[in-house]
Amino acid sequence: MGGPGGWWRRKSTPAKVETYTRWSFHFIALSEPTVIGVTAFGHLEARAALLVMVPVAAHVALAMVTASRALDWTVGRRAQPLRLLWALGAATALVATAAVVLGRHGPGGPREDTGTVLGSVFGATLCYGVGLTALGLKDRRRVVLLVTGFGAGAGLVARAAGMPALAALGTSAFVTAASGFFAATSAFSIWLLNTVYVLDEARETRARLAVAEERLRFGRDLHDVMGRNLAVIALKSELAVQLARRERPEAVEQMIEVQRIAQESQREVREVVRGYRRADLEAELHGARGVLRAAGIDCEVSGETDGLPAEVQSALGWVVREATTNVLRHGDAKKCTVTVLRPEGRVVLTVRNDGATAPHGSSRTGGTGLAGLRERLSAVGGTLDAGEAGDGEFRLVAEVPLTARPALEVAS
Repeated sequence: MGGPGGWWRRKSTPAKVETYTRWSFHFIALSEPTVIGVTAFGHLEARAALLVMVPVAAHVALAMVTASRALDWTVGRRAQPLRLLWALGAATALVATAAVVLGRHGPGGPREDTGTVLGSVFGATLCYGVGLTALGLKDRRRVVLLVTGFGAGAGLVARAAGMPALAALGTSAFVTAASGFFAATSAFSIWLLNTVYVLDEARETRARLAVAEERLRFGRDLHDVMGRNLAVIALKSELAVQLARRERPEAVEQMIEVQRIAQESQREVREVVRGYRRADLEAELHGARGVLRAAGIDCEVSGETDGLPAEVQSALGWVVREATTNVLRHGDAKKCTVTVLRPEGRVVLTVRNDGATAPHGSSRTGGTGLAGLRERLSAVGGTLDAGEAGDGEFRLVAEVPLTARPALEVAS
């Protein structure tokens, strides 16, 4: 998949949400120097504005690194970046405090243009710093303490720098509200990202349960076949032993019956292993549609299956099972279509999904699952073709000639 957006299409839904969240916070952090820079270059000389932007740029760089590490911690890739969180909190407080002090008591005394620029540094640094620090906190109470603590601290610093009490109170309220908004945005984004990962894990669990259900189905069929027959073999063998000890000729007849039952059991086990007792194609299509829709994948099934030979239905039923499992377990499909066409003298089963690559990186040669399907189809003269069809679509096509005779089983 070589298009410009191929890297995005190859990502799973949680990975896409994580990438979106990560870059959203990077852009939020980059908006801090934008807001301050517009004010600084609009009110100060270029040299003075550049001096103001130096600590702001350092604060932004630290905030972006902290946000990235905090998101890694959220998804379980790193430990909680406590040192970075403390460093960002300290840098935020230091830059904001310096801005207030310089604005009130800097060289040349308080000036309107300087006060406007340093005021924007003070407010933006606090709001962005607190909001991005909240990414590294899961406890809501700690987030609330962080916001209220910086809000109260902003008011105290402003008052200590000589700002009137009412103005200091207003500053405290503004910082609390603005930083609280950014912190709430961070908390909601983290909650959303965690929810997406949990839902994806639940989807994987449903897929594993579907596979486990098929295994249980196989186990029940095998138990039904072997349980009764083994019990009969044990009873007849015991009877043959008793008759042989009494030198009765009926012992030979009992052992012949044991041999017949054993051969019959062997044949039935082969039937179970080969096709789960002749899988019905219509039932498999109905089951695939139900399982995929339950997993949140839109599934459409079309075509007629009436009148197909039992061998063909069994082979194609296996194709539907394997294809359904691959759609559930690999990739990130949103839609799947299954069509059964019957051109003259053959039947073609096509399964398409829009969000999956080849299972386990397989190509048209396929992995072990596809190799098994090819063996089953070859027994009825059929072929299998599987691979990426472009535009993020994976296509599996099974074709069976209706005039072909199934391969004869080798008696064991």
